[in-house]
Formats: sequence, structure tokens, C-alpha cells
Amino acid sequence: MDGGLYNPRTVEEVFRDFKGRRTGLIKALTTDVEEFYQQCDPEKENLCLYGLPNELWEVNLPAEEVPPEFPEPALGINFARDGMQEKDWLSLVAVHSDAWLLSTAFYFGARFGFDKADRKRLFNMINDLPTVFEVVTGAAKKQQKEKSSVSNHSSTKSKSNSKSRASESQGKFSKSEPKDEDDGLDEEEDEEHGDTLCGACGENYASDEFWICCDVCEKWFHGKCVKITPARAEHIKQYKCPSCSNKRARA
Repeated sequence: MDGGLYNPRTVEEVFRDFKGRRTGLIKALTTDVEEFYQQCDPEKENLCLYGLPNELWEVNLPAEEVPPEFPEPALGINFARDGMQEKDWLSLVAVHSDAWLLSTAFYFGARFGFDKADRKRLFNMINDLPTVFEVVTGAAKKQQKEKSSVSNHSSTKSKSNSKSRASESQGKFSKSEPKDEDDGLDEEEDEEHGDTLCGACGENYASDEFWICCDVCEKWFHGKCVKITPARAEHIKQYKCPSCSNKRARA
């Protein structure tokens, strides 16, 4: 709608535009939700929710020209307002808002000739932020808690690996205890261990379960899968999983 008035030309400018619009949309769907709800009167014509680069939002009619110069948000969001539960309606608008934000950002990228590297950099910058949907539904907070748990899981392994280098007989295990204040790992390591799978059952890491790491193959296992309890792990100096133990026996 305002594409003809503001044309960011670099990756940084497009990302700044994206963040401004995103902030406006989040305001409409959270802190300003009552005002937003009132403006989406089903008795009115097709309405759209616009996020503006200056972190404001507006509910307005779509552009009259076809096709529009600038990507348009979802049309007629007001018609569904009274036919759904409010939280479901807000979630639906949030999903369409995320789609519009991406189309807007890459519209600028296409218009000003971003190459593959620029497009990738722009997407990575965008992808580091929670989506509007995640913020509106509370999924962003849940992911942050899970990330904290994963960070604890990773830092436990990191610290115990350091101990292992200092003393070859040191075992490694994770109890999902509260994260120490001095524990710090970058996001890449957090994400890596967020996808950790049990070497026995293949299930994902869960923050409420006891895990133990093999000192030989460095695979993680559910304690219950290898029949190791937290109390028993305390007395294990160097843990070998069943597979590594069997290999040694055969050797």
C-alpha cells in the first residue's frame, strides 16, 4: 500500500523495513487488540491489516489498482471476526501477516536485484526473529523456555567434555538441572543439541528426562533406554554405551 512511498534498497534497509512493519502488526494483535478488533467490523467492505515501516498499523481497504504495485495483505479479515473464537481469528490474521511480511521483504529484494547471497542474508536475518504468529499465540515464549532447557543440556555436555580432557576417567551425564548463571553457548550450539536424538530409541531430547553421554562414541541416550539412573550415573567415572561395550568385548 505504501510501496510507492518508501523503497528500501539494501539488505539492511529492507530488514529495517521488515522489523518496523512486524512491530506494527504485533501491536495490533496484542497490545492494541481491542482497537484492532473494533476496526474490523464485518459490516464494512473488505479490509486488510497493514504494518507500517514506522512501527504503526492500520486497517484499511486494499489498493484499487489491479495488480497492485505493492504486495497486499490478506483481504477481508473482518468478515471472519464474528464467526470464530477471538484467539483463533487473531492467530489466523497473524499467519497471513507473516506471509505478507515475507512477500513484502522479497518484493523489495526482487525489485532492486538482490542476488542469491543477499536473499540468503535477508532471510537469515528475518528468520532470527520470532514470527508474528509465534508471538501472538505465545509459541515464542514456549520456544525460549525450550531453548533454555536445550542450552542446559548442551552446556552440561560441554562442561563435562572439558572435565574429560582434564581427566580421562570423567563420565558425562545430563540431569536437566536449572541453568547455571555462568553457562553460555552460542545459538548454533543450542540449535544443534535441540535436534539431539537418543542413540537407542531415536526420540528427541526432552528437558524433563535424564540423559547420559557415552565417553567413547559421544552419543546421548535416555537413561531409561540404557538402564542408567541419575544416582548410578553419579558413580560412573567413564560411561560406555552398550554398543561400545560390546565392541570392546568382541575386540
